[in-house]
Amino acid sequence: MASPETGVLVARARALAVLRVRGAALAVALLPAAAVVVLLVGGATGRLGTEGGWAVARWAVGGLTVLSLVLAALVSVVVARARPALSPSVPIAEDAAPDLYRLVRDLADRLDVPAPSAIALTPDCDSWLEDRTHRAHGPPRAGRRAPEAPVLVIGSPFLWWMRVAELRALLAPVVAGTGPSAHPDIAAARRFIRGLDAAAGVAARARGPLRTLPLRFVGRVARLLLRAAREHATLMERGVAAAASERAQGVDYGLRIVAQEQVGLAYAGWDRLLTRVALPAWRLGRWPSRLDAGVVSALTELSRRDRLAEGFASRLGERPACDLLEEPGTIDRAASLLAARLFHGGPAEPGPDWSPVGWQQYPQEIVDRKWRLEAARLHRVLDALPPTAADLAPEAPDASRAPDRPAAPADAPATASAPPLSYAGARVRTPAAPHPAGLPRTLDAAPGLSAAAPGAPLRSRADDPEAQAGSPRADDPPVSPAPPVAPTLARVIDRLARDTDAGDLLAARLGAEVAREEREAAARQAARDSATKTAGSGTGGTDIAWGDGLADGGLPLFPLQPPRTARELLADHVTAMVCCAAVDTAGAAPGLDWLDGPALLVDGARRADLGRPVLSLVDDGDAEPLRGWLHRVGVRPEKPVRLA
Repeated sequence: MASPETGVLVARARALAVLRVRGAALAVALLPAAAVVVLLVGGATGRLGTEGGWAVARWAVGGLTVLSLVLAALVSVVVARARPALSPSVPIAEDAAPDLYRLVRDLADRLDVPAPSAIALTPDCDSWLEDRTHRAHGPPRAGRRAPEAPVLVIGSPFLWWMRVAELRALLAPVVAGTGPSAHPDIAAARRFIRGLDAAAGVAARARGPLRTLPLRFVGRVARLLLRAAREHATLMERGVAAAASERAQGVDYGLRIVAQEQVGLAYAGWDRLLTRVALPAWRLGRWPSRLDAGVVSALTELSRRDRLAEGFASRLGERPACDLLEEPGTIDRAASLLAARLFHGGPAEPGPDWSPVGWQQYPQEIVDRKWRLEAARLHRVLDALPPTAADLAPEAPDASRAPDRPAAPADAPATASAPPLSYAGARVRTPAAPHPAGLPRTLDAAPGLSAAAPGAPLRSRADDPEAQAGSPRADDPPVSPAPPVAPTLARVIDRLARDTDAGDLLAARLGAEVAREEREAAARQAARDSATKTAGSGTGGTDIAWGDGLADGGLPLFPLQPPRTARELLADHVTAMVCCAAVDTAGAAPGLDWLDGPALLVDGARRADLGRPVLSLVDDGDAEPLRGWLHRVGVRPEKPVRLA
């Protein structure tokens, strides 16, 4: 583009094309009315007949006119009253960030454009202008609403990672977009497109027979008009962006190149922080309350590991952009809670089941708890598996392998004291009541068979009247409850190594167990949200406004990862069991890696070589790599571990 005015002219031409689509739709709606006017005037002046076919035509066209006007009024009312979608964000009042408002206004003065009407933060690595002048986005006002400048939405990671000069250079082309946004034709075209989009959304969410039929018609009309105006609207926005970029060329051009490099680095660190560090905490009902501060640590670690990022950490000596806020901790807390709402679908407010966690407490309260919960779930599922032939046969003592339950010495007292251990889920190996479809039941749950002594033939319960009556037979051996199986790593390794089908069965049942727990958590959250709405708590908090971050059905708007497969779940649970054994028997400790999340620390150093041995056991049934790793670290797999 030769000048900013050229881009504005292109955008205005496309805006007029969008408005012509609106005019054409209005003309189609009024066409039957024009036809009935011609028929009535022709009959009144005598140029057209008043009886016969002309009378029938007048009545038919008159009925069509009434129908078209009613439908046009319906579409117009829905488009005008539908609330356009807004990006969930944290509003920043001017008294909470006077320096930031001053920086933005000075930037607007240098660019000779209107200053944004307000500033908001979003937990994402992006910045944009958003029009929030719709009557549904603010308190009711008397009379006509005065035109307002759009709101400047800034990605919260930028404020903590970027320096003040870099943030000003990054925001220059964004703030420059307020100039074209103030043009009446461009503003009208944008309002028309947003109204159609909102009307299509209202039609998609319609419930009930009385609302579905008319709103379905409105949705079809809105989508038809959106398709007709799509290309013009796209080119209009490109023209606005080109004009803003040209206008910002003279403001900190050199720093803009550096700032764009920081945008890519911040996006990489933010993505790793959310998927590797925040997501495990969210799954446990906790949310890190300093995500933006954590992205600085993550990017500093990335710059230390990656030679391409060398020198970026040296910028930390300059003034960070978060100093422009009066209370960065409060803003970071609100942005962190909104990030959990957007990317995980968590509650909108803290509560007993949704509490914040600091980075200092993360290793013990998140990492250690996550490992022990997954280890407990693994043993719970392992207890419910059908026994193998090796489990049913008497096993001779083997000095080459440590048993799951080492035998006590002969001279040991009967009431020997032992440290308290939590055997979560360790119970008698009996089949659970519900069995997922496609999964085999345990042997002792076979229908129609009664227990028999070893070596005796199996007899059907239908042939045994005493068994049908439920009374024990005289020749039945006494049944004593089996002692609980200690949760040891050796038990898990042996089962996966010697049973080729155990991996698939464990993976399937773990997937079903995790899915059941997630459904229960979603039901509890839905009940909490319903209670909150009934109590009239508004949009869920005073620090977060303009959208709740959830799509229909309570799902997050932007899920971070696809659901884990059954094999991935099994590998994660076996890894958690190994880490629990290392912590309990080898003096290891849970830790936090800013780029990889939960980490196992041995002698103060992170051990990152556990993944391959675990995959060899899970995928191939080969336990030798994992046993070698345990020997090198000093883990004793025969010792019981603490479970959550």
